[in-house]
Amino acid sequence: MANTKLRGVGRDRVLIKIASTWEGIRAAEILEKEGIHCNLTLLFGFHQAIACAEAGVTLISPFVGRILDWYKKKTGRAEYPGPEDPGVMSVTKIYNYYKKFGYPTEVMGASFRNIGEIIELAGCDLLTISPALLQELQNTSGELKRKLDPAIAATLDIERVSMDEATFRQMHAADEMASEKLEEGIKGFTKALETLEDLLTQRLARLEGAEILTHAAEELFHVYDLDGDGIITREEWLGTDAVFDALDANHDGKVTPEDMGAGLGVVLHLAKAK
Repeated sequence: MANTKLRGVGRDRVLIKIASTWEGIRAAEILEKEGIHCNLTLLFGFHQAIACAEAGVTLISPFVGRILDWYKKKTGRAEYPGPEDPGVMSVTKIYNYYKKFGYPTEVMGASFRNIGEIIELAGCDLLTISPALLQELQNTSGELKRKLDPAIAATLDIERVSMDEATFRQMHAADEMASEKLEEGIKGFTKALETLEDLLTQRLARLEGAEILTHAAEELFHVYDLDGDGIITREEWLGTDAVFDALDANHDGKVTPEDMGAGLGVVLHLAKAK
């Protein structure tokens, strides 16, 4: 069954992106047993990471930058040095836990706000980095030291946590940041899906003219533009990478209203935040 191919593509080439709710993790566990790899997203809490590892998922992608955003807003603090960055600390804790107890689940840090976060997570299994930050790294001179290392993790005194549904929900309720960000992400997924379905229906039917289609496209853009700056980054994008790449015509890691409009066959006139 694991060798079954869909349109000539083997299951080893498929990676399903699923939200890290308790139910989502259970679904991923079933898919993994059927040979379908999963990437668990919207992961903000340690409890989510443990549940994913125990479910045997292939990959998790904790959002470093969104965790930092939450803490900056909550505390009013403008900056966090790299080692004190809450997102960096979260991923470091997860990485060390996984390596300490030998979980094969890979950790892919995502949603970076600055190169300091990336530098502090050097050595992580995987990092997904925007073209702009890659360029900034390329222009930065100096030694890049490995901060995360399985050998170091093995020496740490870490208590193992056994995760069941009751423990998961208790830890989730106690983690204000994870609770808020997961709920926000799920609402974003839902709204984006509903908007996209409406948009596709309108485009296929074209019964009420281009004006409605344009309005729907503008709504779709606002759904994905999480920080309201008039640009959709790959970190903000909740859909597939293939669609993002198709819209990102100049491959600069950003989708503008013009890009979105061109991809959907409409003209968008959206004011960009200053």
